[in-house]
Amino acid sequence: MIFGTLTLKVLKLWYNWFSIGGEIMDFNLDDLFGSNDNKSKKSSDPLKIYGRNLTDLAARNELDPVINRDDEIRRMIRILSRKTKNNPVLVGEPGVGKTAIVEGLARKIVEGQVPENLKGKDIFELDLAALIAGASYQGQFEKRLKDVLKRIEESNGDIIVFIDEIHMLIGTGRNAEGGMDAANIIKPLMARGKMHLIGATTFDEYRKYIEKDAALERRMQRVDVLEPSIEDTITILRGIKDRFENYHNVKIQDDALVAAARLSSRYISDRFLPDKAIDLVDEAAATIKTEINFQPEELEKAKQKMARLKMEKIAISSEDKKKHAVRLKEIDAEIKDIEKTIKQLEDKWNFEKQRLEELSNLKSKLDDARHRLNIYQKETDYEKASKILYDEIPSIKKQIEETEKEIAESGNTIVKDSVTSEEIANIVSKWTKIPISKLLESDKEKLLNLENDLKKRIKGQDAAIRLVAQAVLRAKANINDPNRPLASFLFTGPTGVGKTELARALAYSLFDSEKQMIRLDMSEYMEKHSVSKIIGAPPGYVGYDSGGSLTEKIRKNPYTILLFDEIEKADRDVLNILLQMMDNGAITDSKGRVINCRNLIIIMTSNLGSQEILKHLDQMPSIKAELLKFLSPEFVNRIDEIVKFNPLTKDVINEIVELELQKLATRMKDVKDVKISFTSKTVDFVGSSSYDENFGARPIKRFIQNKIESLLAYKIIDGTIRSGKAYKIDVFAGNFVVKEA
Repeated sequence: MIFGTLTLKVLKLWYNWFSIGGEIMDFNLDDLFGSNDNKSKKSSDPLKIYGRNLTDLAARNELDPVINRDDEIRRMIRILSRKTKNNPVLVGEPGVGKTAIVEGLARKIVEGQVPENLKGKDIFELDLAALIAGASYQGQFEKRLKDVLKRIEESNGDIIVFIDEIHMLIGTGRNAEGGMDAANIIKPLMARGKMHLIGATTFDEYRKYIEKDAALERRMQRVDVLEPSIEDTITILRGIKDRFENYHNVKIQDDALVAAARLSSRYISDRFLPDKAIDLVDEAAATIKTEINFQPEELEKAKQKMARLKMEKIAISSEDKKKHAVRLKEIDAEIKDIEKTIKQLEDKWNFEKQRLEELSNLKSKLDDARHRLNIYQKETDYEKASKILYDEIPSIKKQIEETEKEIAESGNTIVKDSVTSEEIANIVSKWTKIPISKLLESDKEKLLNLENDLKKRIKGQDAAIRLVAQAVLRAKANINDPNRPLASFLFTGPTGVGKTELARALAYSLFDSEKQMIRLDMSEYMEKHSVSKIIGAPPGYVGYDSGGSLTEKIRKNPYTILLFDEIEKADRDVLNILLQMMDNGAITDSKGRVINCRNLIIIMTSNLGSQEILKHLDQMPSIKAELLKFLSPEFVNRIDEIVKFNPLTKDVINEIVELELQKLATRMKDVKDVKISFTSKTVDFVGSSSYDENFGARPIKRFIQNKIESLLAYKIIDGTIRSGKAYKIDVFAGNFVVKEA
């Protein structure tokens, strides 16, 4: 007996070592010698090993409800009922709900809402990865798949197989040593009508794999699954809301569902509805759930104060107690009060957590009761259905109302248990780095005061500022074209009049940072090959893996100001890329990825038309005529506003000088604690000495730096200027002098 067992083990090892027969030979040996393990393997269902029964899950109410997909489900039922080509394949983008449609069919089978030929059938989702896993020997994968197909064939049509990512059938199982792929093994069964198959794949994968295999494609009937509209997505979210509320033990407000659909559609462009909206709701609910389990802020602050008081008491007690007797008494009284507060807060927190958990359990019971009611009504078991409808459901609803009332009557809750549109907006903001949190009053005030804020920094360009502020307000109110950038401007005028400075000021006003701006000097994009700098090098060229310098920056920071300095210097091919950006609100990089540009504010600067402006021939037709000498008509036509910047007058120059001198005074106060003031004579002298019509206001900063800042630095080092003192800068005999104020 021992010798026989050893012989069996040696034979198995020998066959495995030389990869002869693999698992197939292993089964033959077990059949020859008899094996209890093999009997247990044969008794197991391969479909249960390598898949899951969707109809069984639907019967146990473990699948989410499917909303607004009745047309696709009916189409699938019609195809499954055909005599030939009765294998539907769902084709759609990732996240549009292909798998959910199959789950919806499973629900309808359980509820009996299908034709007679589909009643009682089971839908098994086959996991190709599980079939392949561990199949290291030649023929092992084929043996597993054959076992599955044999089980399907023996069911006499009672099993419908669902394969997600069905394009993976092609090539799966084939290796360098030969062997058939899964698609070729399945085709004969499909041809004989012995197998009902539902597939799901994307448009790209269908075109790349399925269409090339004509024999497989002709045995299938394609069903296109399109992305649902925003309104349909809202309906879908309302249908599955209860599931998420019960799972996360939180309330989800209706405005959160609407915000999830609308914000995801507008700001998350690389994914599809309803998947991205569902993910938003799920993450927002998870965020609230985690906050429930953390200590409330009020309780945490009370405990921190308690810890500080106890540490102070220990420190004082180690010294002279008589000296600190009064303070120790005060500390003991404070500790006693805080202990009482902490006890009250902890009791309230635990009470609310307990009630919320009870509420979640009751809602789960209500959901389960409704599901059973639906099944009994379909099965015409009216006795059980009426018991649930008139006894069980009203009882659960009453308990829910009482629990909600008990929570409401407990006073101001310290646990936030509901998801609102603000939580959804915060999640979108984290995903996309777009500051679209719900507009608070302060944000509204900031937008309404945008024009005045810009005027404080940019002098002499009131008309230009007004055009820019109005365009930004339209974009913020969401009444602009959603398929184009927020706004696109062309700033034209002489050099040094504030074109680039206005872009910086706008970045600071909107994002609280001048760094929130991508600046490209178009003198670096004068050659045709410069396009590769923007969108990336073509495949096969150096730098392809790095992507485009501009497209990568936009992907990382999609909500920013994009500044193209001196646009007239760019090559025409580069301008065509910008034309696509302004027209479609998107550009495609060298890797084929679509980059969303709909949340950009595009600003282009140009000196074109500056001579006409300087000559006071500043009518817009003459400026446009000058622009059209360098820019194509279609490019100019895509620009929202051509903003004209005027030459600076003497009064404006003095205002700019005052602004720059005030910046210097602020730096002196912050860094050296020295108060600096300037006489009106100083302001006039700086303005008249530094302004040049050909260079605009730029020389003003250089003049202040060379003349005034250098003088102050010398006086600080030699000790004339001291911290805590006030000084006045005046002009005497054409030179600056520093006096004590």
